[in-house]
Amino acid sequence: MTPNHAQHRRAQRVPRWAVVLGATVVLAAGGAAAGLLLTRAPTHRAGAGASQRDRPTTTIPLTTTTPPKNPVTIAAVGDTELGDTPDLPPDPSLYLQPVESALSAQVVFGNLEGTLTDATGSKCAATSTDCFAFRTPPTYAAVLKQAGFTVLNSANNHSHDFGAQGVADTSAALQLAGITQTGLPGEIGIVTVGTTRVAFVAFAPYSNVNNMLDFATAKGLIAQARSEADLVVVYMHAGAEGSAADHVTGAEETYVGEDRGNAKAFAHAAIDDGADLVIASGPHVLRGMEFYNRHLIDYSMGDFASYNDYSASGDLDLSGILKVTLDPNTGFVSGQFISVVLTAAGRPSVDPSGTAATFVNHLSAADFGPDAATILANGTISPPAGAAPPG
Repeated sequence: MTPNHAQHRRAQRVPRWAVVLGATVVLAAGGAAAGLLLTRAPTHRAGAGASQRDRPTTTIPLTTTTPPKNPVTIAAVGDTELGDTPDLPPDPSLYLQPVESALSAQVVFGNLEGTLTDATGSKCAATSTDCFAFRTPPTYAAVLKQAGFTVLNSANNHSHDFGAQGVADTSAALQLAGITQTGLPGEIGIVTVGTTRVAFVAFAPYSNVNNMLDFATAKGLIAQARSEADLVVVYMHAGAEGSAADHVTGAEETYVGEDRGNAKAFAHAAIDDGADLVIASGPHVLRGMEFYNRHLIDYSMGDFASYNDYSASGDLDLSGILKVTLDPNTGFVSGQFISVVLTAAGRPSVDPSGTAATFVNHLSAADFGPDAATILANGTISPPAGAAPPG
C-alpha cells in the first residue's frame, strides 16, 4: 500500500473533527445525513511559523443523495370471503391453493367481503330472507396471509355485518396476521417495498367507512395519502350488482334502494386528485378497464372467492387477478390480467382459456372506446395509443 493510499484510508475513518494532510474535515451535527463540509488549506505552503488556524481556507459543500424510488408490482383481486360460519371450507388452508402462485407479487390486495369474528350479533333480523351477513373465524386472517395477501379492504357493505364488535375483531385479526387494513373512516393503509411507500385508500358509498359519495372528503384523504407515500392506489366498492350490472354507465347507480355512486366520475376524480391506479369491485361481476390521463382504472374485478355465498353461474363465475407495475416517477409501467374461473361453490382457479380476459375486452371496448385498455393473448395489458408511460 502506497503512502497516499494509506492516507486515503485514514481520511475515510476520521472522527467528527480531524486534521488530515492539512485539510480540516467537519461532519455536521447530524452526521452524513446532514451533509459534510470539507475545509481545505490552499495549495501554497504557509510561511514558517504560521499556525494551522491562520491559514486561509476554502469550504466545499458535499451533499448526500436520496436513494432512488423503485417500481412496485401489485396484484389485486375482487370480493373475497372464505365462507360464512358455520358453512366453512373443510380445509381452509388449502382453499386458495389453486391461485396462490398466480397471486404472487410484492403487494397483494383484496376486498374482504365480510368480517373475521366470532360475534353473533348480526345486522340481519332472525326472520329476514334477503339480508346477508358474512363472518369467518378470526384465525382465517392467517389463511389469507398464507395465500399471499398483504393489504385487505374494509370499505364495503359487509364490514359492519356484526356491528362494532365485528369491526374490532376484524381489525385485530388482520393486525395479528401482519396484513395492512384500509377503508375504515380516515384509514389509509401504507406498505413499504424497498425504498418506495405505497398508500391504499379505499372507499364505498357508506358513512361508516371512507365515503365515496363525499367527494370533498375523499379528495382530502387522497391528498393526505399522496403526502405520505410515493404511490397511491385508490379502491372503490361501487356500482349496482348482478349479471346485468357489467357495464360502466357513467351515471349514478342504485341497488336495493341504495345510492351506489357514479363509478366513472369518482375514478376520474381520484386520479385528478393524485391516485396512480384505481381498482374496484362490488358488482359481483367483471367490468371493463380504461386509461384516463395515462392511469389505469379497473372498474370491477368481480368475485374472487365466495365459498357458497353467492351464485357462480353465467358471467358471475368469471374473475381475474390484476397485476400492475407502477413507478413513482413515470406511473404505469406494465400490467397483466390473469383469467380466473369460480367453481359452483365459489372456489377460484386459474383459467388458461382466458374467457374472463375476452369478456373484459368486450366490455372495455364497448364502454370506453379509444380509451379502453386491451388484454393481449398472453395476458399483457396494452394501453391505447397515447396512453403509454412517458420515456
